[in-house]
Amino acid sequence: MQLSFYVILSLALIVFDARFHYLDRVRQALSAVIYPVQEAVHVPVRSLTRSGNYVRSLEELQEENRDLKRKRLADGPDLLRLKQLEEENARLRRLLAVKERERASGQVAQILYTARDPFSRRIVVNKGMTDGVGAGYPVVDDTGIIGQVTRVYPFVSEITLITDKEQSLPVQIVRTGMRSVIFGLGDGRLEIRFLPLNADVQEGDLVVTSGLDGIFLPGFPVARVERVERDTAYSFASVICAPLAGIESFNEVMILASRKEIAPPPDPVTMIEGAPEEKKAAPRKPHPKITSGRRP
Repeated sequence: MQLSFYVILSLALIVFDARFHYLDRVRQALSAVIYPVQEAVHVPVRSLTRSGNYVRSLEELQEENRDLKRKRLADGPDLLRLKQLEEENARLRRLLAVKERERASGQVAQILYTARDPFSRRIVVNKGMTDGVGAGYPVVDDTGIIGQVTRVYPFVSEITLITDKEQSLPVQIVRTGMRSVIFGLGDGRLEIRFLPLNADVQEGDLVVTSGLDGIFLPGFPVARVERVERDTAYSFASVICAPLAGIESFNEVMILASRKEIAPPPDPVTMIEGAPEEKKAAPRKPHPKITSGRRP
């Protein structure tokens, strides 16, 4: 009996709710009451799900981190050399630009090693006779004069740097046009000698090649004046300079071809116009024969 009553009541409520929506407010009130309970029930599930996702993400990140470390170690040598290669490429471009700018022909050479003598400033490059290199050829880089080829072998050449004690170079001071000779000191510096005490030389003056030696093209940067010492106890001023080129740096240099042979100086006799020809010596007359005082 009770079951029938509840069944009829349920059907009646369903019909009235479907037609007249009497139970919407009740349903909304019950939903508001039940919502916290539902959220509380879902908290453990969500926590477990988030924990599982966090653990999986952490493992994936750790594995990715290990892969990145292995890749970095594998690419380490290439990455370390990348900047050096970029700078080397830029220097090679500047070296080629020097050849174009100065209208000089030459070739890029790789420095193999330095000379074993600790008291000399020499380097050995990978260009020799087979490459057309000859003794006396000038050597430069993108900023200035490096030195000069002093010994040539079939496949390598020895270059004496301008800082060597035995190296000298005719130069000119750009600001004043004064010509002189610069010498290597053997310690990475240069010195302009034989300038009078009252010579117009200042710190910071640019020193370039004068071209008077017939080997180096004129106008190549050589050094910049660092210090000028004028001591009245000496007859000449001491002018210490710092080379502009990468004398002790970098691995590439430019070996320039030798300049055209300078015409030999003319004969002093031919320089005088209308020089009189040498007079021919007059033939000597034979002496008369001396005879005795007797007549025939």
